[in-house]
Amino acid sequence: MTRRQLIIARILFVAYLATVAFLCFGKFDSSQDVPKVLWGIPTDKIVHFLMFLPFPVLAYFAFDRFSEKFWSSILWMSVAFLAGCAFAAGTEWVQSYLAYRTGDPADFKADFLAITAGTVIVLFLYFLKHRK
Repeated sequence: MTRRQLIIARILFVAYLATVAFLCFGKFDSSQDVPKVLWGIPTDKIVHFLMFLPFPVLAYFAFDRFSEKFWSSILWMSVAFLAGCAFAAGTEWVQSYLAYRTGDPADFKADFLAITAGTVIVLFLYFLKHRK
């Protein structure tokens, strides 16, 4: 990855974090007609899943220059996974203190599943890159 690509990836990651924070902490007009359930899953859980799915992938492109050493890459992916979970938990914790929001453990569960899925995608990318 060139230096320019790395800078762009980091800018995208910071923009992503800011967008997620805006969506999690913003006060929005609730008069829009949005279905409560989609395919038997609550719509807000789908939104949470989609918001947090890119976290590990964007972190991968922004910060990791995967070494050839397998275990150091696994360690980095573990740190990125934990950072994503901490970010998700932090958003729910802050929401619990906002008068116009609520912290919901089920939202964190959707976030956790998305971060897990994103980490699996990163592992897949890693193995594609280092396949011999």
